[in-house]
Amino acid sequence: MFEFFRSQESLTLIQWALRAVVGFFFLVFIAKIMGQRSISQLRFLDFVIALLLGNIMAHPLSDEGLGLTGSMVTMSVLTVLYLLGIFLSLRWSPLKKLFDPPPITLIEKGTIYYRNIKKARITVESLLTELRKEKVEDIQKVALALWEPGGTISIFVEPKYQPLTPSDMGIPTQPFDLPRIIIKEGKINYNELELLGKNEQWLFSQPEMKSIATQNILLATVDHKGQISVSTYH
Repeated sequence: MFEFFRSQESLTLIQWALRAVVGFFFLVFIAKIMGQRSISQLRFLDFVIALLLGNIMAHPLSDEGLGLTGSMVTMSVLTVLYLLGIFLSLRWSPLKKLFDPPPITLIEKGTIYYRNIKKARITVESLLTELRKEKVEDIQKVALALWEPGGTISIFVEPKYQPLTPSDMGIPTQPFDLPRIIIKEGKINYNELELLGKNEQWLFSQPEMKSIATQNILLATVDHKGQISVSTYH
């Protein structure tokens, strides 16, 4: 039954498919164990482990002469080593600097540090591109730009060039409110209505809902004041 695990001279189409299914779900399981940190940002150690795991699993999925068992054991050991490396890097500073090095200063108070740009292995053009993405056209406006370990650039503009906020002008503001989704793609979210202390009768009694059929609603949300916003299919 599990012969597709072992190395063979040839595999049937079903056995190839079974290998692909097992390999896929095993990789999903490994990714789950490694945690969301590996998914959200590939740092040095994450990049190394991703290359290794992908390469190890690719071989038995394309070569019938290789069994799945050895690859799965190897991947499991590498995952344990990865998690151990993450744990030790939190406890031991030298290892933390190896796996998660500090950011590199690229610009400070309008001055470009060319030596650090070379250290980060990027070009001046790449740096200028990132500045343009942040709507910064003049380097002199940059208070600080850092090359992060994940390969991104963090840019901080001098306060005098930043737009005024209500807080700067002493203007009172309303507290942050995240609208709740009560209808999505024509389906009512009864759980949200219950959390809001509302029901279907209340929903359809609102003026915004009286002239629109539920199945024609792409998205409907309600804020803390009970105000409903409706978007229909177009």
